[in-house]
Amino acid sequence: MSKTYSAADRVYDEVKELILSCELPGGELISEGEIAERCEVSRTPVREAFLRLSAEGWMRLYPKRGALIVPVGERESREVLEARLLVECHAVRRIVERPESVAALVEQLQANLDAHRAAAGDEFTRLDNDFHQLIVDAGRNSLLEDFYTSLGERRRRMTAASVHRDPAVSARIRDDHAALAEAIADGDADRFDALLQAHLSGVHDVRDVTR
Repeated sequence: MSKTYSAADRVYDEVKELILSCELPGGELISEGEIAERCEVSRTPVREAFLRLSAEGWMRLYPKRGALIVPVGERESREVLEARLLVECHAVRRIVERPESVAALVEQLQANLDAHRAAAGDEFTRLDNDFHQLIVDAGRNSLLEDFYTSLGERRRRMTAASVHRDPAVSARIRDDHAALAEAIADGDADRFDALLQAHLSGVHDVRDVTR
């Protein structure tokens, strides 16, 4: 029994990672047999993993046909971006009120940017996530930090989808992040607000994202 559940956990982790990295893109139909062969397990742990992923909203099950990877819908995209805008802009306003916090954060953001310039694939999306999480964490509001962290998987998947859709997005993300870090270094929360709104709208192709 423990072996069955251990295999189900492994399949769950592997398939979820494929979804978050967009190696299994939204709208794709996959079968238990396909995943069982890929993960080198029987269909039983795959079925258990699929049920768990379905309960979390990552896939939709169709008996005898397979599982559909649920795409990121327009409403979900807009709501995630609006939430990000609210939390990050609030954090920056708190940060610039404490000049002693600005230098430490900018140093962390610069290190992230340095790593980002050489990154690709999953490492790129992880660093993108980390850049924005650093800003929120520096705002020193534990409830907002926890909430923003809870959006991490959705944030990562949306960024991966944008990069897969248009490889030029990677360069834009790096340039936008440099501009956002500069606004924080200058203590200019209003400029940060405008830059972040343009960044989120442009990278994720969702127009008129507002707080």
